Amino acid sequence: MKVVYPREQWCVACNLCEVACITEHSKTKDPLKAYLTEKPRPISRTRVEYKPPLAVSIMCRHCEEAECVEACKNGTLTRNEITGRIELNQDKCLGCWMCVMACPYGVISQFTKDDRPVANKCDLCPNREIPACVAVCPNRALVFEDRG
Repeated sequence: MKVVYPREQWCVACNLCEVACITEHSKTKDPLKAYLTEKPRPISRTRVEYKPPLAVSIMCRHCEEAECVEACKNGTLTRNEITGRIELNQDKCLGCWMCVMACPYGVISQFTKDDRPVANKCDLCPNREIPACVAVCPNRALVFEDRG
């Protein structure tokens, strides 16, 4: 299964991956409108970690042995048997944060949706051939590939 992998040596912490993620998951698909007018403001499903001189964009790896899925007791996180992706149903999320604690990469975040806490994670942009973060990266610091 293809997932997004970072290439730390090429990341310059430009944060364009975060902007592309927010835009892709916005209602308007317009970066300015997503940031300035949408309520609630969409949040990025990737995060750039920067400790000079190193930078890296991190997001869900859709692990084969997904500890987040094992930790989720109400079925919010499941593996899609066709695509292999770990999917998150925010409507079912209780905000217990077991998935946040179980994720070995620390990439499941928390935010407020409809006045209740829910989890958030990379969905690999299911409506795109290549995830938005990979497509926008000017240095090819993100790759979308199957390392089987």
